[in-house]
Amino acid sequence: MKKQSILLLLMAVMTVFLLPVNAFAAGDGTERSTFTVGFDAEFPPYGYQDTETGEYVGFDLSLAEEVCNRRGWTLVKQPIDWNSKDMELKTGAIDCIWNGFTMNGRENDYTWTTPYVDNSQVAVVKADSGITELGQLAGKVVAVQTDSSALAAFTGEDASEENIALADSFKELQQVGDYNSAFLNLQSGAVDAVCMDIGVANYEMEARGGGFIMLDEHISSEEYGVGFLLGNTELRDEVQVTLLEMLADGTFAQIAENWGLSDSVCLSAEDHVTDEVVKESTSFGEKLVSICGQLLKGVGASLAIFLLTLLFSLPLGLLIAFGRMSKFKPLSLLVKLYISIVRGTPLMLQLLVVFFGPYFLFGVSTSGNYRFYAVIIGFALNYAAYFAEIYRSGIQAVPIGQHEACEILGYSRPQKFFKIVFPQMLKNIIPSITNEVITLVKDTSLAFAISYTEMFTLAKQVAAAEATIMPLFIAGVFYYVFNFIVAMIMDKLEKKLNFFR
Repeated sequence: MKKQSILLLLMAVMTVFLLPVNAFAAGDGTERSTFTVGFDAEFPPYGYQDTETGEYVGFDLSLAEEVCNRRGWTLVKQPIDWNSKDMELKTGAIDCIWNGFTMNGRENDYTWTTPYVDNSQVAVVKADSGITELGQLAGKVVAVQTDSSALAAFTGEDASEENIALADSFKELQQVGDYNSAFLNLQSGAVDAVCMDIGVANYEMEARGGGFIMLDEHISSEEYGVGFLLGNTELRDEVQVTLLEMLADGTFAQIAENWGLSDSVCLSAEDHVTDEVVKESTSFGEKLVSICGQLLKGVGASLAIFLLTLLFSLPLGLLIAFGRMSKFKPLSLLVKLYISIVRGTPLMLQLLVVFFGPYFLFGVSTSGNYRFYAVIIGFALNYAAYFAEIYRSGIQAVPIGQHEACEILGYSRPQKFFKIVFPQMLKNIIPSITNEVITLVKDTSLAFAISYTEMFTLAKQVAAAEATIMPLFIAGVFYYVFNFIVAMIMDKLEKKLNFFR
């Protein structure tokens, strides 16, 4: 029986490790039953979630569904984090990236179909901004999506001299995680313009009911293709042949018309796929040094969030603890409600409220400079609530006899607290405070919710640009070392307080 259990366990482990290999092999000899498409679920009209049905829909997904119907496959629609698309593809979690995926600049990184959409990058501004041409964006804050064609148009290797000069004239080129965040930033005044694909821009402007205009000048043009794992030509060929069949019988044109993209499609039977790959090899050491150098730019931002949050939240938490223990019931209940809300809602949501709240609640426009302040305010208010409860538990753990002794000795309330209660409370709460401080180190990565670029956000951006998971591992090492130092300092502090025993 024991041998059977071990055998079953080994089979299960082998199955887990062989899943990606089997998924890849399904397009290389064996009969394929499923086709998993990776896409950004916040990229209409190419791929997004329909609010009425809850289903994932879009132009690209409609094409993929028709391909699967003709090939006898079951379509699996897999939403992915755009920054992790390469890792999803390399591990076999998805079969392809089909989501308005720009080929330009990535020709040698994937195995591609022929282009099927001609696309342009445009700038969107608020209708009352007074901005009517690209040149007027000088000195302005401009938002683009991370690892997008718009970002490449300004900073990529193939960026034109005009676009590089234009980007240099910006006050800041702000990277955001998705276009919904970009438009929220634009509405609130945190950025002055958003650069994106023209198809997405048209959809977003129509869906938001006006208030925005698209500048006439185009920033760049590129082509969309379906990207497969480099070398997976057999599966690519099956999809390519099916797309051309759809083009020949008019199905492709009909789907494009249904999504209002008839003027953008460019699929042609005259185009031919190419599998010629020319990649310059970079040594592991060179890549490691390069990535570490890029990540160092974000370390300072993470340290600033960490240190300033502690600076403000530790004393604020003590004040909140006093309010929580107050005998004045209205104050006590109000503080209790505040603590309940903060501990019961995600920190990410609280950051969004702090950053966008002034505009959407009170109509007060914010600037790009407010982004950092919003991060510190959000973190400080969140951690102060947790520290308050830790302080309260430490204060209440002091024996009642200590309070009675202070009264007999004639200590005033401040004297009793700072000379008797506080030292004992501090000793009791050090382990709990240590846990919160260590959590804060890791939570600094949540600043990405309002597009503030700290170290982990930068690591995701570098990972997407370099098509490697290495930056994320390096970031993990940073967090571990930082937390090791924090734990060591707190351990020494705890030992220094042992004289109270």
